[in-house]
Amino acid sequence: MVEFDDIVAEIVRRSEDTRANVSMVADVAYGADATETMDLFFPEGRRDRLPVHMFIHGGYWRMFSKRDYSYVADTVTRAGAIAVIVDYALMPAVRMAAIVDQVRRAKRWVLEHIADHGGDPGRLTVSGHSAGAQLATMLFNDPSLSSDIRGALLLGGLYELKPLQTSFLATEIAITDEEATNLSPLTHDFDPSVEVAVAVGGEETPPFLGQAEAFARHLRKQGLHVSLTIIAGADHMSSVRDLGMDGTRAADCLAKLIQRDGTPAHNAATRSVP
Repeated sequence: MVEFDDIVAEIVRRSEDTRANVSMVADVAYGADATETMDLFFPEGRRDRLPVHMFIHGGYWRMFSKRDYSYVADTVTRAGAIAVIVDYALMPAVRMAAIVDQVRRAKRWVLEHIADHGGDPGRLTVSGHSAGAQLATMLFNDPSLSSDIRGALLLGGLYELKPLQTSFLATEIAITDEEATNLSPLTHDFDPSVEVAVAVGGEETPPFLGQAEAFARHLRKQGLHVSLTIIAGADHMSSVRDLGMDGTRAADCLAKLIQRDGTPAHNAATRSVP
């Protein structure tokens, strides 16, 4: 727990630095509830049809906020994009389906309004960590409709929820059988036009590693262009800390997602990445 607490303290500190030093508009409402807000961060220079990246934080659907993850905007804005850091309600005050509805409405707000802030809704990418990765998949999980998302980075994600019913979360958020069945990404089909980067720390526990590999296979079977990156030396929290740190593998994955020209890459698997 010492490393966890240290990393949380570090990312909160770095997020405050980001909020003080990067141009931003705070607490933009995408809905009526007090939890339904997002922060927009902008790269330097002219704002005209910039790429847009939406980040969804983790915390097992029960902790953290957008403010804690402002530092991710450092990498996004360095890559020349507008960063949209999304907040949502937390379990158990609401059920998971309500959170899924919130992030979908946040995406809809971006598509409808980001042009007013200099962004190009046609150049939208998304990412999420842990529970945020699961939520991010719910933004492109209808293969019959265009999701309007070019690419997604899913870091340390939870793609099969059933095991959580017997984990430490059993009493904290009490995932139901219906939630486990309906909201596990491994039970869904996805928009085949989205290019997906699945990433996981090499020092993660076996369930995280196994689920990342299973979900990458699941997407490939549906014809999506998928990469699987095992980040050597990284664990669940250090990998997301690195997402905002220039020169790290996690930040590099995020920057490449934002900057690629939209041409799908070939399916690939990368292992033991330094």
